[in-house]
Amino acid sequence: MLSQGSPVRWSAPEGRWTQPDLQLFPQDGHRYEILDGSLHVTPPPDARHDSLVESVVATLRAAAPPGWWVCARLGIAMEASNLVPDVTVLRPHSSGSIWVDPADVALVVEIETAETLRYDRLLKPAVYAAAGIPAYWRVEAGPVLRAFTLDGAAYRPACDVETEEQVKLDSPYPLRVNPAVWR
Repeated sequence: MLSQGSPVRWSAPEGRWTQPDLQLFPQDGHRYEILDGSLHVTPPPDARHDSLVESVVATLRAAAPPGWWVCARLGIAMEASNLVPDVTVLRPHSSGSIWVDPADVALVVEIETAETLRYDRLLKPAVYAAAGIPAYWRVEAGPVLRAFTLDGAAYRPACDVETEEQVKLDSPYPLRVNPAVWR
């Protein structure tokens, strides 16, 4: 038995990491994800990151038609990957399970940090696109919104929102965004 304050002991699986393996980890603020059967861990986000997540969620919820769900840090189960976007928009009549099916997802949003820059720009979008998720937003420092739409097997840029004016977007549903107010 481990005493309070002792480190948690665990061992890696024999083969690939799977979703049940994620239950081994403490709720310590780190983000534990599986990408193609490999474990990926990012450090806890700072207060600015959390504030941006809350702002994006509020913007999307304010415009959401009835039945749509906007969730922070909801996991998506995709074949050999289990990723946790910063924000997920679910279509009406989605399963609502802890690990959602990508078919239920209309949009994923990642808030970039220095620790997740390459992950948010290269790896995660490729996995989301392969899973058929139709829209991907990346929020960069500024904040600046980079919106992408699925075009075949990859995302193509749809719109960059860098101004202080509200911009109308059509995906995942009609809404107006102004990243300058996201703090």
